[in-house]
Amino acid sequence: MSSGLGSSPAWVPRKRRGAELVLLSMSVVIGIAAYCAVGLGVEGRIPAGVAKLSFSLAAVAVATHLVIRKVAPYADPVLIPLVVALNGLGLAMIYRIDLSCEDYCLGGNYEPLANAQLMWTAIGLIAFATVLIVIRDHRRLQAYTFTFGLAAIVLLLLPLIPGIGQDIRGAKIWIRLGPFSFQPGEAAKICLAIFFAGYLVVKRDALALAGRRIAGIDLPRGRDLGPILVGWGISILILVAQKDLGSSLLFFGLFVVMLYIATERPGWLVVGGVLFAAGSYFGYVAFGHVRNRFDVWLHPFSDPDNNGQIINGLFGLAHGGILGRGWGLGSPELTPFSFSDFIASAFGEELGLTGIMAILVIYGLIVERGLRIALTCRDAFGKLLAAGLAVSMALQVFVVIGGVTRLIPLTGLTTPFLAQGGSSIVMNWAIIALLLRISDQTRRPAPEVSSFESDEATQVVKL
Repeated sequence: MSSGLGSSPAWVPRKRRGAELVLLSMSVVIGIAAYCAVGLGVEGRIPAGVAKLSFSLAAVAVATHLVIRKVAPYADPVLIPLVVALNGLGLAMIYRIDLSCEDYCLGGNYEPLANAQLMWTAIGLIAFATVLIVIRDHRRLQAYTFTFGLAAIVLLLLPLIPGIGQDIRGAKIWIRLGPFSFQPGEAAKICLAIFFAGYLVVKRDALALAGRRIAGIDLPRGRDLGPILVGWGISILILVAQKDLGSSLLFFGLFVVMLYIATERPGWLVVGGVLFAAGSYFGYVAFGHVRNRFDVWLHPFSDPDNNGQIINGLFGLAHGGILGRGWGLGSPELTPFSFSDFIASAFGEELGLTGIMAILVIYGLIVERGLRIALTCRDAFGKLLAAGLAVSMALQVFVVIGGVTRLIPLTGLTTPFLAQGGSSIVMNWAIIALLLRISDQTRRPAPEVSSFESDEATQVVKL
């Protein structure tokens, strides 16, 4: 409220924490209902662990709500309920696959995947709270632009170090530290988004200058192509050294989109598209694993013995149809790694096209809220960072769902918050925390100016 006599009250944005709590309650109910439906469909009874899951989901919801209420009271009220809903659905589907997967999915080395996912969710919640508590102002991250860039390079190189790097299914994207495995690329994604945002804020004016105009599009100047060529080179190195098509596509796509957002020049999208096409052709010609991915994409039924994953996934989607078979009534365990890489296929079989579309709508709302935060943010660095984090999630979902449905070649990325995977869920919780921090800073009312300071400023203007 303004303290001046006779002045109208200043508008103060609502915190909307009550609305967030109501939406969180609905999200928890969705997860518990899905868990109960799985038990009824597979075993004909409500699972014995429903009380444990109910308590865990409620604890996650209450803990996130209290942390936000305490350290980010003006943050977006919709993001966390959407994330908790996805997390609950993922836990229910992983538990469903657990029930039918003891002797098949893990080759007899059975471990309750749902319990592991619940543990990683708790760790993700700790990461979420840590980011919100430690980073009180996102603008301070800009001072460490090149530090985050260096950290991203180190993280991407870690899987190549002998002794800790692991080659899993042909891709060198994992490291092992004692009993735990970790995918450094998930953390590198956040570091790269911060680095790109900080770099493009400084270089935006130079990169926005137009060069030649071809077919109605202002292409960038030749002297400004250095940054995008470096980004393209890094993505090719990832493709060559780690044999990871998904991360290569994600990092280069993130850089190109952020470059376009920063400069508002469509020419950068054209240049990025040409470089992507050239890199794809180079990878297809030079590397057998890339060629194999394309061959499986184009002709999956030509080799049923080696292409069983994509074939079973497609049959699962067809089996689900429009409305699905129902929770626990399909056979998603027949698809290898249906709890991680192909969890979208499992949802398609049991919930049908309708369920897949509902999940995509939830992802779309998360991305929309992220872009809304970017649009309303008052500083250029926050705008680019929020947009980059939202775009990274959109690209990842597109690449994963596109690979499962054979829209594009398979890449091996995980579905955020749904698929089983520790590093993925922890880092995605950290991404949501950063978006909420930017949102809180954006929606927080400006500091009040006392009447004495206002009168003093008026006197200075008169002088």
